[in-house]
Amino acid sequence: MRELGKIHTIVIKVGTNLLSSVDGIDKARVEDIARQVAVLIDQGHQVILVSSGAIGMGAKALGHNNPVKHIPLRQACAAIGNPLLMTAYQEAFKAHGLLCGQVLITRNVLNNRTGYNNMREAVSTLLQLKVVPIFNENDVVSTSEINSIFGDNDRMSAYVASKIDADLLILMTDIDGLYTGNPKSDPDAKKINEIADLTEDIFNYAKGAGSTFSTGGMKTKLLAAQIAQKGGCGTLIVSGYDKDALIRSVSGEEIGTYIFPEQRLAQRQRWIANTASSGKITVDEGAENALTVGHKSLLPSGIRNVEGIFNEGDVIEVVTTEGKAIMKAVTSFNSSDLLRIMGRKTKDITKILGDVPKVVFRPEDSVYL
Repeated sequence: MRELGKIHTIVIKVGTNLLSSVDGIDKARVEDIARQVAVLIDQGHQVILVSSGAIGMGAKALGHNNPVKHIPLRQACAAIGNPLLMTAYQEAFKAHGLLCGQVLITRNVLNNRTGYNNMREAVSTLLQLKVVPIFNENDVVSTSEINSIFGDNDRMSAYVASKIDADLLILMTDIDGLYTGNPKSDPDAKKINEIADLTEDIFNYAKGAGSTFSTGGMKTKLLAAQIAQKGGCGTLIVSGYDKDALIRSVSGEEIGTYIFPEQRLAQRQRWIANTASSGKITVDEGAENALTVGHKSLLPSGIRNVEGIFNEGDVIEVVTTEGKAIMKAVTSFNSSDLLRIMGRKTKDITKILGDVPKVVFRPEDSVYL
């Protein structure tokens, strides 16, 4: 059974399909979302929006009706579409006496601990002021952010939900949940109401790509749910076309598909788990056992290889000699220094590097994969 009675902080991701119209943006849909969010805030919830649509809005403003694949054109469309999207939201929320604020982020913001903490503080302040933060990926500033930082707003919304300690992630789309087949073409397709484990069979149900301007599909929504699940956050996949879907789902009505959360990790562990690795180290069998069985710190003597260029305080991946990833951790050394002391005994570290930490990382600075 869904138990949503203690839900406080909610992240709502709105898909491109819901916001698109022949003219570029469906203002009636934006107004309806703002109305429902206003109700949730009146009920005592904190609400964060993650809104797709900027590239699509910009493309339609330019009269470009085909998929936008050329990177500079995608950047231009995002630059044009962002203010159009935010203007629509500002007008819609103003009708309910609410303000909204735009938060443009990249994956690097969440990967960098200082940047992440600054973002958390800013969002926390907005929520305390009852301002609705509206997140979007910063698709304007570099090609890497369009191609490989988040990839889609479904997963970005899950990272945001996990890292700000949200209780519920709602993915609003154009279909009312996950089905065993395509309900538009398969009359025998059945909706799955609740999911405890995101198994391979569940992922096999999710097929197909997004729309002309969107980058997501049902598979990306399940991947997002998987990220949120590990962060102790439940996920609801609901149709934005269903009347009052947000209000009804938060009240506990069993609409859409609900993916149950796992036990929530500590906040630092969640940050480590959801931060992209800056490098990789290979450990020998003895170190592997000390880490996985003994839950001990990693000593330089157990390292057999160092890959990538990283700094002290970066998140790195730890793999076995067979290439199996076993954990992620915050390193106490940069890659150059680790190359100098890997395989060395603790007593040799001071002779080589001077007064530095004696362990590569401690258990509290790591998380198992």
